[in-house]
Amino acid sequence: MISKNLLSPVIALTAWTMIMWLWMYLTRIPAIFKMKMKLDAYAPRGEQMSLLPAKVRWKADNYNHLMEQPTVFYAVVIVLALLSADSSLNTTLAWTYVILRIFHSISQATIANVNLRFVLFLISSLVLSVLVVNALVMLF
Repeated sequence: MISKNLLSPVIALTAWTMIMWLWMYLTRIPAIFKMKMKLDAYAPRGEQMSLLPAKVRWKADNYNHLMEQPTVFYAVVIVLALLSADSSLNTTLAWTYVILRIFHSISQATIANVNLRFVLFLISSLVLSVLVVNALVMLF
């Protein structure tokens, strides 16, 4: 049977990603109207959005980051769940990764502290690496 314990952090991070998506648009759309921007589908990628204030862009930057490394998290945790590898260690690691990514999001979306973001990213990457190694051990 597939482990709900391991799938819960997957759903939690997915839900958080949608919260960031909403936050991005709740700040971006009013900023676009305030600046009276005329959106151009032919403008070079990112050129128009770079005109928005940094605090608005930070939310979009984070949303994009949630489309990157967390895809590895989703894959490895789903594999662990399919392998019934729902040990307390793997479940704790999965929740730790999610919590670190949420803190990373809040940090990136609200303050300009790159060092803090880097530390949160580094620790979450290490946690993810342990999950990957655990999946490798289970498979081989």
